[in-house]
This record gives sequence, C-alpha cells and structure tokens, in this order.
Amino acid sequence: MTIMSKSPKTVVSMMLPMVMLTLLIIATLFSSNNAYALSQVTAIIDKNPAMINESILLTVTADDDVNRNALDTSPLLSDFIVGQTSVSSQTSMVNFKTSRLTTWKIVLIARNTGELMIPALTIENQQSAPIALTVVAAKEQNNSQTDIFITSELSSNEVYVQQLLTLTIKLHFAIELKAGSLTEPSLTGAAIEKVGQDKQSDNIINGRRYRVIEQTYAITPEQSGEFTLSAPLFSGEVLQGSPRRANFLSFAQTKPVSIVGDELAIKVLPIPANYPNNSQWLPTDILTLHQEWQADDEQFKVGEPITRTITLTAAGLSKSQLPALNMHSSPGLKIYPDQAELHASLRNGRLVSQKVQNFALVPSSAGEFVLPAMTITWFNTITNKIEKATLPAKTITVKAAATTMASGLPNHLPSDSPSNLANTYQANTSQQTVSDTEHLMTKTPAAAPEDKRLQWLFLSLWLLTSLAWVTQYFYRKSNQDKKNKQPLNHTNSVSDTGKNYLTLLAACKKNNAEQALSLLLPWLKQLLGNEQPGVEITTIAQAQDIIQEQSFKQAVNDLQQHLYGKDATDKASSWQGMTLLNAIQTVHKQQHKPVSTSPLSLNP
Repeated sequence: MTIMSKSPKTVVSMMLPMVMLTLLIIATLFSSNNAYALSQVTAIIDKNPAMINESILLTVTADDDVNRNALDTSPLLSDFIVGQTSVSSQTSMVNFKTSRLTTWKIVLIARNTGELMIPALTIENQQSAPIALTVVAAKEQNNSQTDIFITSELSSNEVYVQQLLTLTIKLHFAIELKAGSLTEPSLTGAAIEKVGQDKQSDNIINGRRYRVIEQTYAITPEQSGEFTLSAPLFSGEVLQGSPRRANFLSFAQTKPVSIVGDELAIKVLPIPANYPNNSQWLPTDILTLHQEWQADDEQFKVGEPITRTITLTAAGLSKSQLPALNMHSSPGLKIYPDQAELHASLRNGRLVSQKVQNFALVPSSAGEFVLPAMTITWFNTITNKIEKATLPAKTITVKAAATTMASGLPNHLPSDSPSNLANTYQANTSQQTVSDTEHLMTKTPAAAPEDKRLQWLFLSLWLLTSLAWVTQYFYRKSNQDKKNKQPLNHTNSVSDTGKNYLTLLAACKKNNAEQALSLLLPWLKQLLGNEQPGVEITTIAQAQDIIQEQSFKQAVNDLQQHLYGKDATDKASSWQGMTLLNAIQTVHKQQHKPVSTSPLSLNP
C-alpha cells in the first residue's frame, strides 16, 4: 500500500482561501459595529383612553445595545405612578448585518383624570415623541368590565388615639395571575400590623366571577389629627394568550400590570380631658374580667397551692395594649404569678384580644384571707363614657393541715422535755379523774344520792386519789430538776435530726423537688425542737421566720415556685437542688452547735 504525501506549498495554497474568508468576516463585523450607533428612540402605550387607577403599559425602544440605566423615568412622576419596570436586550444578524434593540416596559397609573401628556424621554442623545393620553373616571358599574381591581374598607373613619381599627383590602381579578405583590398600608404616626393569613375566595360581581385575595391589618393611631391612609398598590404579571393561535402551537405570554386602590381619610380624636391620669388609657368597645378557681368547693388547706385564673377580654385593643394583672401577697399567703398568655383573633371584623393570667396562692397559716378587689378603668368608645371592670373582693378560709400527734405530745419534741412532762401529766390525770368519777357514778344505784355514807365515801376516795396525784407530781418534778442539772443526752434527738438531714441532702442531690419539700418540715421540726424546746413548728414559713437565713428562704421559695406553678410537672422535673442543698448546710451549721466534752486521759 502506497501513502502519498503533499508538499508544504500545496498545503499552504489550500488553507489560504479559508484564512482570507475568516479575516473578511471579522473585518466586516468590526466595521459594522463601528459604524452602528443609537439613532432612534420610540415610545408607545397599550391603551388610549385609559381609566383612572388602571395600569397603562408604556414601551420604550432604543435601536442599539445601551445601558439598562440609560432611561430616566423621573419626568413621568408628576402625572403618573411608576410601577414595575423591566428591561430586555435583543441582538440579531441578517446577511452579516447586526441589529440590536434595548426595550423598557414600564407600568404607569395616572394620578388624575383628564388630558395628560407622556413627556419625551431621553436616551443618550435621542428622544422619544411625547404621547397625548386621555384618562377618564372609573364608574362603579364598570368594575364588571375590569379584569382586576382593589377595594379597601376601614372598620371606622373616626377613632380615638390608640384605639385600634381594622383595614380590609381585597384584590379582585378575573384573569390568571402569574406573580404579584400588594403593598402594605402606611399611615403617619400609626402602628400597623397584619392580622392572620391571606384569605382566598370566589365572588360573582355583576354576573362575572372574580377570584378574591383578602388581607386584614390592625392600625393603632398614636397621634390625634386628620390623616390619609395610603392607597394600596398591586404590581404583578398576568397571563394572556398569544395573538397567533394555532391549535397546540399557541403560546401563553405574560403582561405586567399594576393596580392602585383608593386613599382613605381618618380622623383621630385626642384622649378626653376627664379621663383619670393615673389609669392606663384603654379605648375599647367592651372590656371584661373573669376569674376561675381550681377547686369548686373552695376548701383550702395550709400548704396546698390554690390556682386562681383571671381572664381579661377586650375588643378593639391589641395584645400589647392589654394592662397588667397584679395580685399582692399578704402575711400568711404567698402569691406566685405565671407568665400571662396572650391571644388575638378576628370576630365579625373586630379584633378581640385576651390575657389569661394564672396565680398560685400558697397559704402558710390557717385563717381567713381577704383578696382585694381588682378594678380596671377603660373608656367605652360607643357611649363615650368612662367605665370600670371589677372583680369584687373575696374572702377565702384556709383550714389547718392534718398533723400527727402521739401521746398528746407534738412529734417534734422529745418525750422527756421537763416543761411538757408536768403539763401532760396534769392533763392526763385530770382527764383520768373525770373518767373514773363518771365510771363510778354510772355504777351507783339510783338511791345512792340518798345514802350520805356513800357520798362521804366517794368524797374521801377522791381526796385520797388527788393527794396521791399531787404527791407523785412533786416527786417527779423534783427528780426531773435533778436531771436538768446533769448534762443533757442529745444522742437520740441528734441522731434523728442527722437522719432527716442526710435524707434531705440526698433528695436535693437527686434534684427530686417533691421529696425535698416533703422532708423539709420534718427536718425543721426536729432541728428547731432540739435547739428551742417548747417551740411548736407547724409550717415551713414559721421555721423561716425563726431561722432568718435569706439564702434558705429564697431557695425554699424557688422550690415552691417550681412545684406550684401552672406547669408544675414540667417545672418540677427541671428543678436543680444544689442551691437548696447549700442553704440547708448553712442553716444546719448555724443551728446545730456541737456538745462540748471533757478531754480523755490515757493511762498506761
């Protein structure tokens, strides 16, 4: 097989025409670019005449590739609202001739009716021709012929300062929207907040079906005077069929559109001069107070938490305007408020707000407690009068908690306490005397009163018995005084206190809130009973007053707050016992003084 090779000259001669053609094309392109420049600017609108508040599409075209910011639209602002603006560029080549176009599409809305003029617009050194435009007023019945429009409605056009009013904006459209946005309302010197989510519905107006998107805003004016609420503006794109319809070959096109609503006038009145200066200004249609108790029978006991729920309801006030609900504690009754719950909802076009406040009341002593009346002053915007919502004063009765008693002695005192032995002995003997006398009297025949001898016999026996009791009482008292002179043996009491003390510390280390609270009172009873004989401890609050240790008092209050709050289960599980443990150790060191002992001698 023979392979033939070409000479270098032959290869060069074959490539030369191709290189020349390429250079010619490049030169042509460069020459056309250098020769081409902006020569014309045109402007057209999609409708003439147009209705007020109806969008007008202005298309401006430059016959060159220019900067997208080259068009200045500020001359349009005097007579029009300038809405959405889009810019596009296009380049084409036919027979080695390049053409470029830059197009601006601007959505305009006329500010007034009448004969208006779209002024000449300048791009670099070229200007478009001005366009005369006729704008007519939109009649109410013409809404049925409009593809898209906006309605706005206020709950009231005259309100007091800080009185809440609602604004409802509805966007009606009978064509398909591809995208769009609606501006939020604005009002000088007012707080505006959107309420809830957008609502969608269908409505038939003058025989034409519209899709409706509804938005609701809560407006709270902060200044008095006359104001104008800005008109809502919708800007978006709608789908429209191509003018070239050929079965399935037709394509949908989009068209930018902007619609503006109506401005609304609002008159804001100042606070009446006769409204109390020391009361929070609350302008509302209605304001009520309601309370509920955890127990229906209202049987309360010492140490058991009482839950009181107060609900404040107001129409025409926002959640942030609702006043605080306060309860004040009193001696023997501690109050732990939970964080208030706030709710707001629309009811028949009015905003109704609620504040729900839970209070945990923990009585530390028995007796009657008066809860003072709760009063909130408010201004009725319907009758223009000052009114008051009141919860009347309430008296609650707290019963003592059940305590364990053994042999007539409090369980926190040692059985050999000298001061209590005599009193207990005397009480027991007196009770036994009555019991024995009644027993003997029941055994006496009916004719016994007539027998004087039996009466003297009973009297003698009673005197002898009383003499024996008195003798025994002084004998025991003498022996007890001798024992008091000897060093007291605290082994058993200290042992019991130490056992409760260690168990209580273990509960704190385990972060067991319920167990720690149940062990506090037994430990305090034994601790203070050993150090202060004759003092009867029945509540933790009483022990706190005797101890006077601030860290211990605060730690116990925190423990009760965890257990007696609204979410008691969750709070108890998150309780950390180290703070209470440290406070208990501090109290233990202060109250538990060591017993001095004589030094021991070691004999060989």
